[in-house]
Amino acid sequence: MAETDAQALKRAALDHLWMSSRDWSRTEEEGGPRIAVQADGIRFTDSDGKTWIDVRGGYSSVNVGYGRAEIAEAAHEQMLRLHYFPQTSVTETQVRLFRKLAEITPGNLERTWATTGGSEANETAVKIARSYHRRTGESGRYRVIGRRGSYHGATQGVMWLGGYDGLSDFYPAYPGIVHAPQPNPYRCEKGGATPSECAVRCAKAVEDLIEFHGADTVAAVIAEPVSASAGNAVPGGEYWPMLRQICDRHGVILIADEVVTGFGRTGKMFGLDHWGVVPDIMTMSKGISSSYLPIGGAIVTAEIADRFAADHDHFRQALTFGGHPVSAAAALKNIEIIESEGLVQNAAEIGAYFKDRLRELAERFRFIGDVRGIGLMLTVEFVSDRQTNERFPKSLGLGEKLTERFHREGLLLEASERMVSFYPPLCITRSEVDEIVDGVSVSLSETAAELSLR
Repeated sequence: MAETDAQALKRAALDHLWMSSRDWSRTEEEGGPRIAVQADGIRFTDSDGKTWIDVRGGYSSVNVGYGRAEIAEAAHEQMLRLHYFPQTSVTETQVRLFRKLAEITPGNLERTWATTGGSEANETAVKIARSYHRRTGESGRYRVIGRRGSYHGATQGVMWLGGYDGLSDFYPAYPGIVHAPQPNPYRCEKGGATPSECAVRCAKAVEDLIEFHGADTVAAVIAEPVSASAGNAVPGGEYWPMLRQICDRHGVILIADEVVTGFGRTGKMFGLDHWGVVPDIMTMSKGISSSYLPIGGAIVTAEIADRFAADHDHFRQALTFGGHPVSAAAALKNIEIIESEGLVQNAAEIGAYFKDRLRELAERFRFIGDVRGIGLMLTVEFVSDRQTNERFPKSLGLGEKLTERFHREGLLLEASERMVSFYPPLCITRSEVDEIVDGVSVSLSETAAELSLR
């Protein structure tokens, strides 16, 4: 791409594009926006000709990597054959995808309501939970318990499920949402001294909320197997089995948000496979198509689905592009690649290697307080004091300085004063991990020297 074309594109972007989590004034000052023009595997090239490693894998979503022509071909073939479905009909591709999802998801999850993404999937799951209770004669169950620090989407309902920080523009808050602690062993809100103790206390806190508000008012508990937005803290082994038992005991629907953790990210096909727990509803998106096309869904157990089987009980929602047949074709081919190329196992093995390499950095840099995560969702947390786990003040500029140096090293990676997280495509190799860690090491060294960090 000629330099003049690149400059014209950047100017057009600054004039007309409203990017997420970015302001155009600062973006222009930094010489942006960055315009990606080509990609393959874990790398992409921008309009200035610079090649980067996408250490975040899109939005933690490019599971099979960039440049998979076979996914594009599957979508193209479907579009030529039938680009959309006539009303009250379905396509062969959709049916094959939903059958495949029933085969690979845990337990008796069997029927999928299709959406275009993760926010819609979680909105749908909450609506299904509330609708289910109405059909079983418990219309008073409207509350939903989420966890502080989690993230379940950007739409008006689910955006409140992780707490209220940063949402003042959108008040009043959605009614009926209650917040439980995050089971983070490194910073346990309930004071647990070990992962097990933290897990038990945080699970018990969910039951305490149910009992405080009255089980007859609680519709559902929603949680990610491992919360990306809360820094990839893996809960102790007791947490998820206890959560399942608590929900069963009180007649509460358990919703597992697998939008990030699904389709191999954690080293299992789904995050809950690590604990052998089957939720009542599981939401998915991102890795289902590796972001080649927008698609998502909420898959439910037979028990939940059967309450909506009769005509007068059908679920009252329609999404024009939910389960789009072209997206379904891309998702099917994407899942085929994940399975045939052993990417779930690769995420487990390379993820363990990546974590070990990051732990080596923690031995060198005292301001790394914790290295955690599972599979290829990993986090390094920064602290000013390892004894107290005190955080750095935002005014220090640690996150900005680290991010700037990551970019100099060709790593598309964003840090805050608190942490930096890694979600590379599942096709990543050991040598590519080494390349990333080398770049991170240089960035940490230079930033530590500049800020006089130990």
